[in-house]
Amino acid sequence: MALKSYKARGIVLGTLKYGEKGVVVHMLTDVCGRQSYMIQGIRPTAKGSKMALFQPMFAVEFEGLTSTKMSMHRLKDAVSGIVLQSTPFDVRKSTMALFMAEVLYRLVKDNEHGEGLFDFVWGCVAALDALEEGIANFHLWFLANLSRPLGFSPDNEYSDGAWLDIRDGHFTPHPLIPSVALTPENARILHDMLECDVRYLGEIGLNRTERVEFLEAMLKYYSYHLDSIRSVESIRVLKEVF
Repeated sequence: MALKSYKARGIVLGTLKYGEKGVVVHMLTDVCGRQSYMIQGIRPTAKGSKMALFQPMFAVEFEGLTSTKMSMHRLKDAVSGIVLQSTPFDVRKSTMALFMAEVLYRLVKDNEHGEGLFDFVWGCVAALDALEEGIANFHLWFLANLSRPLGFSPDNEYSDGAWLDIRDGHFTPHPLIPSVALTPENARILHDMLECDVRYLGEIGLNRTERVEFLEAMLKYYSYHLDSIRSVESIRVLKEVF
């Protein structure tokens, strides 16, 4: 069986135990889109185990193997792509990482390539790790800006007091029925999140009620375009923590 080798970058979305020592790693990659990789003979408890690399939203550089006769790609070798300094040790950031990984796992289909999707997510991993202020807003910024590579972000100019029609992603001055719109308050926050450099998230002043209401608005927006957002279980945790 002829194996084709390739080098890639990947972001871990989750893992699944396979047999006694096998593990399936789900990743978003820069060359194959979302892809699943089989790793055989790896023991999570072994000293120096590579399993430490495959935590949700960890970024890796790896060598993959594939062939026309294999149902799943193999992962030959992997090293850390971004050495995380704070995310694994900060419960707020690790909670955000779990949410991001689950959103991407639910919304991005196997082999799917979104225009700019991988680069955006790779940048988010580094940005969250470096963030010092505004951490409580990061999941909202992530959802707002993820709509761009997924293809349904607002596509016209924002003006004060505008509503957002979630059906076509248009800001409009005309009131709309709530089931198909973001209110002017939430449309303004969405605009602010899209315009904000992630390093200055702390300057967007939102209280807990506003964050929960905006999160619900974004779930409605996403649900219109991607039904699977409602199955993201970590949303409940975010509402409680932030």
